[in-house]
Amino acid sequence: MNSDLSRQDIKILSILQTDASKTSSEVADIVGMSQSPCWRRINRIEQDGLIRKKVAVLDRHALGMDLVVFATVNLTTSGRQNLVEFEKAVSNFDEVVECYTMTGIWDYMLKIIVKDIRNYESFVRDRLLCLSMIRELHSHIAVTEIKNTTELPLHSQL
Repeated sequence: MNSDLSRQDIKILSILQTDASKTSSEVADIVGMSQSPCWRRINRIEQDGLIRKKVAVLDRHALGMDLVVFATVNLTTSGRQNLVEFEKAVSNFDEVVECYTMTGIWDYMLKIIVKDIRNYESFVRDRLLCLSMIRELHSHIAVTEIKNTTELPLHSQL
């Protein structure tokens, strides 16, 4: 964690990652400071790049996107060209909401969100497996969502 952050900065970040629509005045009231200094802190935090962007978190179920799949991928070879091509292609697939390089037996882990199993099959057959550098793909379908948050564990860093 950035060592320049005070306890109040961390409280401000915690509030904003829970509800970024709060005004600086509302945040100031919650953390117990006046509006102007709070606004300056928020501005500094944003300028320091600690807040990447402010977004609306959508309800995927209400939008009919009920299937979450974690797909593990191995490439044919791990040469730089294959890695770059795969990462570029995956970055352009809207269905892939997260992608990570992995240690261990898998090269990548993808989090894919689609409407249903038919849409997943179509995505895999018509788009993902068209990438010639994929040697192996394993799908792990999420059954029950226990926890899903965008909030970072800031309080454990105090």
